[in-house]
Amino acid sequence: TLVSPSGGNQTATVIVLCSMRDFNLAQETCQLAIRDVGGLEVLINLLDTDEVKCKIGSLKILKEISHNPQIRRNIVDLGGLPIMVNILDSPHKSLKCLSAETIANVAKFKRARRAVRQHGGITKLVALLDCGQNSTEPTQPSLYETRDVEVARCGALALWSCSKSHSNKEAIRKAGGIPLLARLLKTSHENMLIPVVGTLQECASEENYRAAIKAERIIENLVKNLNSENEQLQEHCAMAIYQCAEDEETRDLVRLHGGLKPLASLLNNTDNKERLAAVTGAIWKCSISKENVIKFREYKAIETLVGLLTDQPEEVLVNVVGALGECCQEYENRVLVRKCGGIQPLVNLLVGINQALLVNVTKAVGACAVEPESMAIIDRLDGVRLLWSLLKNPHPDVKASAAWALCPCIENAKDAGEMVRSFVGGLELVVNLLKSDNKEVLASVCAAITNIAKDQENLAVITDHGVVPLLSKLANTNNDKLRRHLAEAISRCCMWGRNRVAFGEHKAVAPLVHYLKSNDTNVHRTTAQALYQLSEDADNCITMHENGAVKLLLDMVGSPDQDLQEAAAGCISNIRRLALATEKARYN
Repeated sequence: TLVSPSGGNQTATVIVLCSMRDFNLAQETCQLAIRDVGGLEVLINLLDTDEVKCKIGSLKILKEISHNPQIRRNIVDLGGLPIMVNILDSPHKSLKCLSAETIANVAKFKRARRAVRQHGGITKLVALLDCGQNSTEPTQPSLYETRDVEVARCGALALWSCSKSHSNKEAIRKAGGIPLLARLLKTSHENMLIPVVGTLQECASEENYRAAIKAERIIENLVKNLNSENEQLQEHCAMAIYQCAEDEETRDLVRLHGGLKPLASLLNNTDNKERLAAVTGAIWKCSISKENVIKFREYKAIETLVGLLTDQPEEVLVNVVGALGECCQEYENRVLVRKCGGIQPLVNLLVGINQALLVNVTKAVGACAVEPESMAIIDRLDGVRLLWSLLKNPHPDVKASAAWALCPCIENAKDAGEMVRSFVGGLELVVNLLKSDNKEVLASVCAAITNIAKDQENLAVITDHGVVPLLSKLANTNNDKLRRHLAEAISRCCMWGRNRVAFGEHKAVAPLVHYLKSNDTNVHRTTAQALYQLSEDADNCITMHENGAVKLLLDMVGSPDQDLQEAAAGCISNIRRLALATEKARYN
């Protein structure tokens, strides 16, 4: 039985605390036994005394038993966190360390993390990081300096747990945590580096942090630690790079500091799946830059990635396929993936249910389909039908990615028209997707319709399914990506029956004229082509003229883009021809 701290015997209390530590506190039965006999309340009360030895003994026990999720919640319910936060101000370094380590264990759930922040814990934990060391450490640090380092390590450990909350990430930044974490990243203490990099990895999901990480030149040290022998440190460094490499400048920094080669080398170590997921994630994001893809090809990373397409957990597969999708934007890599036997495992992944994996695998298959030989394999493996079936997926991102992937498939298939018609209900499904509220889905479906409409029979079928009124209804959009592909789809659909007239009747012409005021040259080109097709109808010419199309098109006749020049000139010619005919009729 613990001696009560108020009026009790300090020596007896310390002896009892020491005796309790003789038990195996890692065992759940011991942890719950302490709670069930009211031991938690007494341990927390001991933290509120002036007796340092009692506090140390109590914290040592709480640190061990707080690994238990139930005990963590009990500690928060009993008001233990505010007391631990106050102990962080203690002049005793041992108390600071123990309190921070216990907070690190307890702050594994949202309510605990919020409590730490609300009681000023974030600012105090950030202050612990300032261990007063320079980046160049002495070979044999003094005992005092060693304790300072331990205080900083424990502070980083607690911040790592707290940093899983958005509000806490912002609080760490405002408290000046980033420069201190950047300084600690230069240390040679491996046990310090893991919580420091772990905290940075968590915080790097925020854009403000990514900018600060660049400013503090942290990427260089993350790359350096990829060469560590510690697998956990390698994992967190790779994960931090994965988070930061959304930014082009960061991707360049990883390459310039020599980070791509160790990432490629780490692909060969597949036993540690957590590390493999982090490494493949970093490679995926770095592959967004073409210069990095060239390096990965040089380091034989693409062949290794193809080998990882089977017998891996989904979190690894999402990243592997994402990386291949980026790499296959280049012709040489598409050929390489095909020669390494990568097409079949990619197509096999189209039958999964993981949303992120489906988005990535559709992009990868679409990229491979640009190459005719790869497209032939995709078609033979029934890959196009699988892509088409994903248009029924409930997730808009999957629908959009599948529709984008279908575009090169239709474009490069040997008998594309017949292939598309072979999918029962496929054309009706595509047309009905024009009723979606998602702009990316709409843009991708318009792009697919552009390719489908190249075949006259298919164009006739989608016309019967009401493609003209649905496309016309989208014409008032302000989204340039949708405008570009919508105009292209309208241009293609004009080439059947009286569709040109129907677009005019459904009020699609006037909004298209306003697209010419966009700042996007691609929108100008496809819009001019659509207007050229529509201008074959006299009523559409009148609408264009009334909405000021001629002046806008005249400016585009001088464009360096030849397709835009021709379409603009052709449209003006049609409008002018109608004006002359009208004038002649009036004169006669």
